Amino acid sequence: MNEPHHHSSLDIAVGGGERGLDLPARGQAGRRARIALLVIALMLAAGAARTIVSNLMNAHRLADVTRQNARQYVSVVQPTPSGDNGRLVLPGTLRGYVEAPIYSRANGYVRHWYVDIGAHVKAGQLLADIDTPEIDQELQQAVAQRQQAASTLSLAKTSFDRAQQLRTRDAVSQQELDDRQGAYNQDVANVAAADANVRRLTEMKSFQRIVAPIDGVITQRNVDIGDLVNAGNGGAGRALFTIAQSDSLRLYVDVPQTYANQVAVGQHVSVTQQELPGVTFDGTVTRTSQAISVATRTLQIEITLPNHDGRLLPGSYVQAALQIDPAGTLTVPGNTLLFRAQGPQVAVVDANGKVHLKKVDIARDLGQSLEISHGLAATDRVVVNPGDSIAEGDSVVVTAGNRRPDARGRPQPAHAQSESAT
Repeated sequence: MNEPHHHSSLDIAVGGGERGLDLPARGQAGRRARIALLVIALMLAAGAARTIVSNLMNAHRLADVTRQNARQYVSVVQPTPSGDNGRLVLPGTLRGYVEAPIYSRANGYVRHWYVDIGAHVKAGQLLADIDTPEIDQELQQAVAQRQQAASTLSLAKTSFDRAQQLRTRDAVSQQELDDRQGAYNQDVANVAAADANVRRLTEMKSFQRIVAPIDGVITQRNVDIGDLVNAGNGGAGRALFTIAQSDSLRLYVDVPQTYANQVAVGQHVSVTQQELPGVTFDGTVTRTSQAISVATRTLQIEITLPNHDGRLLPGSYVQAALQIDPAGTLTVPGNTLLFRAQGPQVAVVDANGKVHLKKVDIARDLGQSLEISHGLAATDRVVVNPGDSIAEGDSVVVTAGNRRPDARGRPQPAHAQSESAT
């Protein structure tokens, strides 16, 4: 018989112990899972926070860069007083006191020339001979025509005298006498015309001798033997020679309208030449044009300069210094000027970094610099190389020298500045 299975108390205790031990293990596993989830959540939160912080930092950095790029960086200069101790220096070109281009008055060929450049000649001295065959033929023809007219006049006079005698005896009519007298008077006029033509051609033939009209120096010789020359300086005519008197020289300079009222006849002028350093020549204002040129807004003056030693040469470039009162005229670089519909302007930066456009009056344009008579003060800060987009009230940052900071505030070299401005 099968005996019933009886569980002993030990078995019950062991089984109950195994079931009792499962509960704590499961609790620990749950806690680990929760801890793992919490760690994961914290890691996700940290990543999200890091992303947010990074985005905020990038946004702030972008905003800073945008603000930095939106700024205008400019270099400025201050105007300086014009003139050198009240001296106005103007360029000019020396001219001979008398400069005479010599033209031919007759058509022909150059037979011979007797003087060359640099030769000192006297008035009336022979310079060249011109062969004029056409004038020679015309003169011979004119002389023959004059002889014909004289013969006709002689016959008309004889006929008129005979008619007068016959008229006293009433052998001819008054009408016939008047006709013969009219013929005689016409022949007298024909002879006078023939004489004038002969004199004209004789004078033209004398022009085959080219002579100096004044004492001076030959500065140009433009012909050679065999050259065809034309009468006068029209058409293909050209000067055969040029003579200049250089004992005294003339100097013409253009004085800006701003200083025109300060120039007077008799005023002394200091003249210098770059090739003669340290040497100053004293000239005198002898006359002015008494009018302002509409094209240049300048007054032309003539300065006479003694040159007995011949150190100065006609045609030389020199500078004339006049004593004037600058009268508040200021000088600025030429690259500060703005050309707009309102006229010449410059951009000035105030103490708050704001731009103000000022209209100026240009007294004199010296190329790399400008003399301003009105519109600027000596304390103004003028923008150099202003951009075309610069406007009234713009905020700018003034940089030292010709440097402009980049977006991070670091100064760029000059070439980088030009590239960024471009």
